[in-house]
Amino acid sequence: MPTLTAAPELYSDIQTLIIQTKQQTAVAVNSALTMMYWQIGQRINQELLKGERAEYGKQIVANLARQLTQSFGKGWSARNIAYMMQLNEQFPEQQILHSLCAKLSWSHFRLLISLKEPLAREFYAQMCVTQTWSVRTLNERIDSMLFERTALSKKPAETIKLELQQLAEHKQVSANLILKDPYVLDFLGLNDHYLEKDLEDAILRELEQFLLELGAGFSFIARQKRIQLDGDDFYIDLLFYNRQLKRLVAIDLKLGKFKPHYKGQMELYLRWLDKHERQAGEQAPLGIILCAQKNQEQIELLEMDDAGIHVAEYLAVLPKREILHQRLQEAINSAKNRYNPTLLDSSTPECSQSGLDSKK
Repeated sequence: MPTLTAAPELYSDIQTLIIQTKQQTAVAVNSALTMMYWQIGQRINQELLKGERAEYGKQIVANLARQLTQSFGKGWSARNIAYMMQLNEQFPEQQILHSLCAKLSWSHFRLLISLKEPLAREFYAQMCVTQTWSVRTLNERIDSMLFERTALSKKPAETIKLELQQLAEHKQVSANLILKDPYVLDFLGLNDHYLEKDLEDAILRELEQFLLELGAGFSFIARQKRIQLDGDDFYIDLLFYNRQLKRLVAIDLKLGKFKPHYKGQMELYLRWLDKHERQAGEQAPLGIILCAQKNQEQIELLEMDDAGIHVAEYLAVLPKREILHQRLQEAINSAKNRYNPTLLDSSTPECSQSGLDSKK
């Protein structure tokens, strides 16, 4: 007798149902495990409050780890229990943690709790959710010091909290979350002597990597975008569109230090784009001037942010991580000091060291 097979449509429907159920089950199990770890950490932290000596806590955790390992096997080492205690300490609000558990795995949380700075931790957590980062991607973003390089990290703490709240509640991505300084372009493989055209050529050759460095939502539109005004030709080095910001992004490449007249040049580009290329529903175009070195005082006096222009340095060669860390910390300190000089020493966060030590 011939073998009977199920109708393709029937098989496809059942296959889809099985896959969806397995995925939903995995998410539910992961969420339940993370919440269990949080509750364990909470219970241990409450117990340790009764102790008067640091050694008391070490003994409690060591004994508990030994007992749990005997009963349940691997996964209950003193180190893992310490992670559970950190989870409870760094995510004290159970409701917020519960909302993150549906999207993030325990491996995500292991990376997040290694971050010392609360705002950086919240930034990475929310970006993981909205951008659906894998554990590997999260690790790479932390390792590249993404938060410290965003425009957001240079803002006052209240501004950072507000924008992260908007991201969490409305999935609203702002330019401050996407724009960076500096941009790390070491993957271009440039030598010590190159022209602007060489930089542009290298970016186009490594466009995929450049888009990743720019951030989420960018798509390439044009190179040397031609603009005609009063019979004169002008050219935008690189033109992109960002889906999340819903705006055109013009990039001007400069080899040396920032110069004041760059502002007028970029403003001309942005106004032309706003008049001739901006479509219904889009935000006003944004400009990025990438230069080898910034002059911060000039940039502040020119009020570049108010003109929709972001000035950033690019690094053709990645410096040692401790040097980059120091540079970023100095930039954050300088920015915080401009907003409120009295808060510099007491409230400026340290750049997260997670991801740095492992690369040394």
